Amino acid sequence: MLCRSGCGACCTAPSITSPIPGMPNGKAAGTPCIQLLSDYSCAIFNDPARPKVCSDFTPEKYVCGESREEAITILNNLEDFTCTSNISAKTRKPS
Repeated sequence: MLCRSGCGACCTAPSITSPIPGMPNGKAAGTPCIQLLSDYSCAIFNDPARPKVCSDFTPEKYVCGESREEAITILNNLEDFTCTSNISAKTRKPS
């Protein structure tokens, strides 16, 4: 699957903990990356300064869905599921 033009969901929905040019502490989930342009493309897409987590991300139908809105929903759900503040509650054994 190719990256969908006009989407940018992966630049908005997930948290990114590695430094991003202009965002040295990364970004919180739901916060658009400072490098996300108004057309939802990445200003540093081909720049070596682009974070490894971003360059390693590969668009896949199970993550990107059929639209930007569906991708945001899927990525929000993945973010919620993998959020470190939720992991202990998810892995905790019932007493």
